[in-house]
Parts: sequence; C-alpha cells; structure tokens
Amino acid sequence: MPDSQTIYADYQATTPVDPRVLAAMEPYWRDSFGNPHSSDHVMGWEAERAAADAAASVAALIGADASEIVFTSGATEANNLAILGLARGSLRGRRRILVSAIEHKSVLAAVRALEEREGFAAELIPVDRDGFVRLDALDELLSDDVLLVSVMAVNNEIGTVQNVSDIAELTRAHGTLLHCDAAQAPCGMDICDLADSTDLLSLSGHKMCGPKGIGALYVRHGLEDHVEPMIYGGEQQGGLRSGTVPVPLCVGMGSAAELLAGEAGAQERRRIAHLRDAFLSDLLSRLPKATLNGPSGADRHPGNANIQFPGTNAQDLLASMQPMLAASTGSACTSGIPAPSHVLRAIGLAPEEADSSMRFSFGRFSTATEVKAITVVLEDTLPT
Repeated sequence: MPDSQTIYADYQATTPVDPRVLAAMEPYWRDSFGNPHSSDHVMGWEAERAAADAAASVAALIGADASEIVFTSGATEANNLAILGLARGSLRGRRRILVSAIEHKSVLAAVRALEEREGFAAELIPVDRDGFVRLDALDELLSDDVLLVSVMAVNNEIGTVQNVSDIAELTRAHGTLLHCDAAQAPCGMDICDLADSTDLLSLSGHKMCGPKGIGALYVRHGLEDHVEPMIYGGEQQGGLRSGTVPVPLCVGMGSAAELLAGEAGAQERRRIAHLRDAFLSDLLSRLPKATLNGPSGADRHPGNANIQFPGTNAQDLLASMQPMLAASTGSACTSGIPAPSHVLRAIGLAPEEADSSMRFSFGRFSTATEVKAITVVLEDTLPT
C-alpha cells in the first residue's frame, strides 16, 4: 500500500498490488518454483498448469481463449510485438498504418520506427476536443492498403473511453486489422467482450492491481502466423515470445484479472467514479478558475480527473506539494521529457495550457477522506 503520509492519486501510472494478488503469487516464489517448460517432471507440470490457468483468467477478462494470450513483460512490449511483429510478419502488401494522435508513446515510437527504417507510411488519426477518434476522419483515411489501425481503449492522460466497436466496424469494412492498447481499460470500462472487436490487444499487470513486469498480448486465432516474434529462443508461447514464462507474475496477473471480472469490477468502477465526481465537485467549487480537460461522465475512465490550473506551472505546483501528494503532470512513461503533453496538444490545448494541467487518478484503495484532502492541499498551495 502507498505510504500513509502521502495521498496517492496516480493510479493510472501504477496501482498498488492487491493483497489477494500477493497471496496468490507467494507459493510460486518458494514452493512451486518449477520451470513451466520442464515437461519431464511434476514440478514443471505444476508450474505449467499455473501459467495456463493464469492465461485463462486473463483471456476470460476480455472474452478470448487462453490459447490467444501471449505473456510479455508489460504493455509496452505487447504494443511493440503487435505493431512491429505484424508489420514484419505480414505478406499482405499493405504498407500503411494508422494510429490515433493520443496513443501511448510505445505505440507512436514503434510506428515511427517502421516508417523511418522499414518504409511503412504512418499516419495520425485526429481526435476531437474530448479525445475521441474522429470516425469521419478515420473513414476517409482507410483504404485497402492500410495494414493496421491502433487506437487505445482508454486514454492514460485524459481518460477518454473510445467506442472500439464503432472503430472496428470501419476497419473491418476494408479488411484492416485493429490493435487496441487496453492497458488502462480493465479499471476503466467493461471489457468482457473487447476481444470480439479487436485482432490484437495489449494489457499490463501493474495497471490493474497486479505486479509490475508482466503484461499480455491477445492475438486473434489465425493471426499468430502473421506476427513475427521479437525474441527468439526456445519457441515458448507458440514461438511468439521465447523465454521462460515468469510463473509468479503470470499468476499475479491472472489473479488481478479475476478480481476485476463481472459484477465485482462493475461495482468497483461505480465506487471510484463516485469518488472522482465528488472530488471534481469540491475542487471546482473551491477553485473556480480550474477546468477539466477531456470528456465527462461515462465517457471517461471512472478514476481520471485531468485538471487545468490556469497561470500555474503544474510541475512546479506538484513539486511544492511533496511529499503530501502523488499525482502526475502527464504520462509516467515520458517523465523527465521537458515537453508539453502530446495528448493535451492533440485535443487543442495551447502549450501553456498543457503545462498548467495535472492528472489525478483514483483506484481500488482510494478513500473519500483522501480525495477530500487533495482539494485542501491544493487550496493551501496554489497562489492566491
């Protein structure tokens, strides 16, 4: 759990590991430590069964089959395997890739590498003021030479929940494949049938109260032969990702997936949305100059609040509140890069508006007391 001296409001950067997840993982560090690819003895069989059960739990969360799950080190690797692997393994002659303007940097960088080094054409799909992909623009960009469209299900900075099924309807009309970075989706929306709309889908354990260092890529049946692996070796996981599968981490991700499935996940999202809405109501009433970036209501991740504080540098503001508050001025994966958020710029914010914006994100262990205290800390810190 986070340090009790710090209010943790950065769940979209990473989540604390649920104690039930830790308990599920614990035996596989010490007692059931066999190599899951050792097929000649019982210790290996037990480990293999645990990894297979974990894959089944992750698959069930998105409405897929266990055999369609490839464990990775995280969503960044899964994104790279999906995009680079498909581009390098496809013999379809399609050389264009479309990605939304607010994708995670791991998606944008992978596509840029294909463009610069391997001759693919990469194009950005514009979004509206709330971060929704402009379906009319996507429809105009699509043609029979587009290999892949990549659109994240839930944005990591402004919380926009895309209508993936509508996007899929457009891509399928052109025989174009759809990849979805769904790292933020398990805690942000109902994803029980997300696999039905996608061909490739990336997940991350540490965004869903599971451990760091584990993620997964869903690869639709029939597509696996068209994805070139990035890691070669012992042909584990159907040859798509060689290397010994980290059983404790797989078990942890599987356990985290089970905790988010069905009505339990829906109840959690409703509770967190109530906390977030109470926070926004309190903050905007006390600090009337503050404004919300991105969509509102059900179109937004239930724990996300990206707030603009006009005339204030958000990095300086957050630094002045240490160690009282853990929040974010952008994506954790781009920390240290002195540039305005590409997400906030893509939805139309000027550089100074992006620089004055801070993301607060709440989750499973957030409390009403903590959420209310944030506004007090802000009120006491902001210049009058």
